[in-house]
Amino acid sequence: MALIAIGIGATVTSMGIGLDQYGRWGARFFPLAGSISLILLGIAELYGARPSQPSDRKHLPAILALLLLSVAYVWSISAVGYLFSTALAAPLVLYIFGVRNRIGLCAAAVLCPAIYHAVFFVALGVFPPFGRWFDLLDVLGGY
Repeated sequence: MALIAIGIGATVTSMGIGLDQYGRWGARFFPLAGSISLILLGIAELYGARPSQPSDRKHLPAILALLLLSVAYVWSISAVGYLFSTALAAPLVLYIFGVRNRIGLCAAAVLCPAIYHAVFFVALGVFPPFGRWFDLLDVLGGY
């Protein structure tokens, strides 16, 4: 039920995202697709529900770390911009998930911001959030 409720709320919120300059869905597409996916997952879970077993709490520290990291990530985007924040957050998320390979973590710091930038800001035409204090896009150029 929680997934369905969150999905409905996210769908309503997603519909509040404005259309792009050409009248297309642009930035609304992925949040709306994710919201509808939450509703469908909630419905699937509801139909497939079995009596619950005692929950395992060994992953709670990782969940708490991800929650704190997500709050810090959202704040840091407004402070230092999207690219720098993502370059810091991506390897930290992988580290929380158990990735310890230094080359992989360094690759994530470079590839994740570059790929997400290409998908969202270049291909979909979403305007990138700039940082108040510093923004790497000012140094690199581009949008």
